[in-house]
Amino acid sequence: MRIDDIDWSAAERDLNTHGCALLPGLLTPAECDAIAARYDGDGFRSTVTMARHGFGKGEYRYFAYPLPWPVAELRASLYPPLAQIANRWNTALGERARYPAAHDEYLARCHAAGQVRPTPLLLRYGPGDYNCLHQDLYGEHVFPLQVAALLSEPGRDFEGGEFVLTEQRPRMQSRVEVVPLRQGDAVVFPVHHRPVTGARGVYRVNLRHGVSRLRAGQRHTLGIIFHDAA
Repeated sequence: MRIDDIDWSAAERDLNTHGCALLPGLLTPAECDAIAARYDGDGFRSTVTMARHGFGKGEYRYFAYPLPWPVAELRASLYPPLAQIANRWNTALGERARYPAAHDEYLARCHAAGQVRPTPLLLRYGPGDYNCLHQDLYGEHVFPLQVAALLSEPGRDFEGGEFVLTEQRPRMQSRVEVVPLRQGDAVVFPVHHRPVTGARGVYRVNLRHGVSRLRAGQRHTLGIIFHDAA
């Protein structure tokens, strides 16, 4: 993992400007392959077939506690700098909620509210699969940023399957952002909204994310969500 190499100032600037930030080479190819290989193993609390729920086509699995390495390490290490960004966002939006510096402290807050089910997940797509635009909201406590890491290599392992982010500003048409990811790259993006500065001050815009149709091959993704589920 290359967490120490992340330029968080640049990441925050991209989040504020574009609504997402690329973390290139966060995982090595060997780490990606090892995480993806877990998909057919044990250590998961549930499996979701997307077509059954109208979420799209494909499948994903939520990890059970204790989270495996490096999933647990990624979640704990990415949280502190993201919490600083999230606190600045809440200040800009006039929201009183503040996020503690350590992820364990934030999880304690979630668990006290009955949100005790872990949310990091592995997603697997095959030909024709896709993920509808959505927001990962699992209860009262929602950490405003999340991370998705691509575990497969475009052009070698699959075709299509682009990560897509849409942003709806008040009284404006939706804006679409397609994030080009290679194996090991990750993207940071808002769970549901972010602050934007306009002519009349700061306002919030809503965002949804998804994955376009996979045209060939197989695509694995690791999702890191920082709040647990009710």
